[in-house]
Amino acid sequence: MLKPLHVLGLMLVILGALNWGLVGLFQIDVIGALCGGPFTLASRVIYTAIGAAGLMLAATTLAVYSDWRKPSFPRR
Repeated sequence: MLKPLHVLGLMLVILGALNWGLVGLFQIDVIGALCGGPFTLASRVIYTAIGAAGLMLAATTLAVYSDWRKPSFPRR
């Protein structure tokens, strides 16, 4: 089961990915549009939160799956 902080981080990363997809395909910045522009304080706070969530998920994913090459069964 995912912890609430990881769920929030995952939601923020998905929001950021969707926003960047729309920017790349259609040049539409949804977060910037909703917050009054890409350089307003609200937009910058959301962009910073998305970046921090991405770093947190990268670090925790590496920590959880650092032993992915080790077999989970005993070898003969």
